Amino acid sequence: MYSYTEFDQQLVNERVAQFRDQTERYLAGKLTEDEYRPLRLQNGLYVQRYAPMLRIAVPYGLLNSKQLRKIAEISLNYDRGYAHVSTRQNFQLNWPALEQVPDILQELASVQMHAIQTSGNCIRNTTTDQYAGVIAGEITDPRPTCELIRQWSTFHPEFAFLPRKFKIAVSAFSETDRAATSFHDIGVYIVKNAAGEIGYKIKVGGGLGRTPVIGSFIRDFLPREDLIAYLEAVLRVYNLHGRRDNKYKARIKILVKALTPQVFAEKVEAEFVQIRDQLRIEANVLAGLDQQFTPFDYQDFEDEDFEPLFSQYPKFKQWFNVNTHQHKVKGYRVVVINLKRAGIAPGDITTEEMNFIADLADQYTFGELRTTHEQNIVLADVPQKDIFKLWQTLDNANLARAHIGFLTDIICCPGGDFCSLANAKSIPISEAITRRFNDLDTIYNLGKLDLNISGCMNACGHHHVGHIGILGVDKKGEEFYQIMLGGNADHDASLGDILGPSFAAELVPDVVEELLNTYLDLREEGERFIDTYRRVGIKPFKERAYA
Repeated sequence: MYSYTEFDQQLVNERVAQFRDQTERYLAGKLTEDEYRPLRLQNGLYVQRYAPMLRIAVPYGLLNSKQLRKIAEISLNYDRGYAHVSTRQNFQLNWPALEQVPDILQELASVQMHAIQTSGNCIRNTTTDQYAGVIAGEITDPRPTCELIRQWSTFHPEFAFLPRKFKIAVSAFSETDRAATSFHDIGVYIVKNAAGEIGYKIKVGGGLGRTPVIGSFIRDFLPREDLIAYLEAVLRVYNLHGRRDNKYKARIKILVKALTPQVFAEKVEAEFVQIRDQLRIEANVLAGLDQQFTPFDYQDFEDEDFEPLFSQYPKFKQWFNVNTHQHKVKGYRVVVINLKRAGIAPGDITTEEMNFIADLADQYTFGELRTTHEQNIVLADVPQKDIFKLWQTLDNANLARAHIGFLTDIICCPGGDFCSLANAKSIPISEAITRRFNDLDTIYNLGKLDLNISGCMNACGHHHVGHIGILGVDKKGEEFYQIMLGGNADHDASLGDILGPSFAAELVPDVVEELLNTYLDLREEGERFIDTYRRVGIKPFKERAYA
């Protein structure tokens, strides 16, 4: 796992002191709102509908039990006893008092955490596969690459005030993309060339929001030591040519489309040639990053035979098959802790649950945890001999619903319940769908299916890439919901198609049910929802939904 150097810690401590002074001056009336806004944004602080929202950085979704306990402590002492896991693998606090935010940042700094660059027009938190380093089939562990990007991008003086926010994702798994890499400003794909050398394939110009775009490949192979120089070249071209006169046209995706990917790539290559030598990463630096993520001291365990327990405990069998994954080390299992439960907003986790999960990480793993793009939490290194006991413990805590990857494992933004930008509430729609499809046999029959909900066009719930996407819209002061079909965030990325006119909130569960019934009537053997939709198109779904 990454670890701060003495220099890192000093830098973060100084930033806390700096922001404390800025906040005190703002509260005293010595800084205007316009002067304070870029300062608070650079420290992860938003002004939302009812209270400030503080976004805490979790680099590539990786944290340890001590850090999770600190977030739990902060949520209890400075908030309302819970935190929220975001789709970019960060934590968010929805109710901090503005004057106490510097105290929160000081608390975070004590466990090597911060909120720097989690908002504002800068390079945001780099994300990756939540199973990085432990799942079979990876080309290589992507975490050293993420750490390299983190060290390069944090406090980068040239890119602190970009035309617009900037997001990078890293994918190292050839079969599945769990990081939605195609929908980032830069997508970094770890690949091997014909000689077997590790390098990168680069995609640029992806994004969701008001203008959703699938990124375009501009480099087929980049040597590992040249990654930072190439990323720097991309950012310099964007910083120079990106629009600053209109925030809705300021993202790199607009620039790439305007120039064409080919011309954009040419400009990047020209810049890259100029800076390549001075920014080449030395082999010993790369080796040092790899050493930070060397495998734990795994024990020589045998794989367990769970059939006797499966026969006795059917719920355990469901959970094992759905919420756990094969580890690349024999005798271990990757476990996903479900944060999608009826009566609780997707991704929300209480102080008690955070402390509870931190204890589980210490008891059953090596004290590390992962947050996921889907707003859940992962224990990555659980010995198989402890799996049944862990399931019993999670089940007793209402954290073992076996639906990861299915309909009710809903990605959902905070929506109008919290966000000042939202046109409509997201959480009640998620709740209504969850309660409508409460039966696990029903959702298993539907197969793997992504349902994503956003409260506005900013798409924090990634509705464009849900197999079923739901977008809250304002219709003459009333909350309505537009439905999209056919989105996909995997390697075969696609954007959803708008079904038709929007629906009132109370109709959304009925419409979703009719769409699913249409799928069941039309699907062929082995087809997922997305497969059937791609085969038959939108017409039959539209006819049934509006009949």
